[in-house]
Amino acid sequence: MKAAEGRLGPGLALAAAGSVAFSAKAIIVKLAYRHDVDAVTLIMYRMLFALPLFLALAWWAGRGKPPLAQRDLAVVTGLGFCGYHLASFLDFAGLQYITASLERLILYLNPTIVLVLAWLLLRQRVSIRQALALAVSYAGVLLVFGHEVQLSGADSALGAALVLGSALSYAVYLVYSGKEVRRLGALRLTGWATTVACLLCIAQFLLLRPLSAALVAPAVVWLSLLNATLCTFAPVLMVMMAIERIGATLTAQTGMIGPLSTIVMGVLILGEPMNAWIVAGTALVLLGVWLLARAR
Repeated sequence: MKAAEGRLGPGLALAAAGSVAFSAKAIIVKLAYRHDVDAVTLIMYRMLFALPLFLALAWWAGRGKPPLAQRDLAVVTGLGFCGYHLASFLDFAGLQYITASLERLILYLNPTIVLVLAWLLLRQRVSIRQALALAVSYAGVLLVFGHEVQLSGADSALGAALVLGSALSYAVYLVYSGKEVRRLGALRLTGWATTVACLLCIAQFLLLRPLSAALVAPAVVWLSLLNATLCTFAPVLMVMMAIERIGATLTAQTGMIGPLSTIVMGVLILGEPMNAWIVAGTALVLLGVWLLARAR
């Protein structure tokens, strides 16, 4: 009993810190966009700095285990593309047009999107309580989205569509990675899938941009380094360690601090507005995700 209680505090702290660190990614990206850089270049720098970290993670998690088979390489490549490369690129692109607060709320719909995909692709049943949770969550996002559209017009619609595409791409990764996680292990799969995504993002830059596009303001380089370490690699480790100590359910519930921290950082660092629409929409999204967790 005492051992379990001793793991609860550190586990909750790791889950909260991981959620806040991951949520800070949107703030850093918005700050970098102030220095005249595009999404392709910005994500290249993020993944360039993250590549050695995830390569080290893949090596460490695979010690003493057989090398990846040809099938494993194909699976890891597919999951890396949809779960980290495409999802990250769409997210970065969307942040050019919407606030960090709305971006975080859309991404926080991920559990509900996974539920819908499981119903469409795997024919899993959706209960009335789960459907209610979906309705509440999406009502919250629509509330904030409607307010931003009034202020920014069509750009908000484009940005929200791109970020929703990011959430959908990552949800596909989650739906199809379950069996592979049990077979390869969470850290090993994450390490290799993210390594693939890093290489794809770097290749995307080399194909779409001249090398001269890499000449960016020093602030962009430092922000990208911070993004790769504090907001990309560190949260992965913290969340995994939190799950080990307190379980996936409690870790996910603690993650509700993420959207709230993004809103606070957006107001304090970016000067984004704080109003009743954002507060009400955030409350509905968090309530919907909480109801979904209870329904499961």
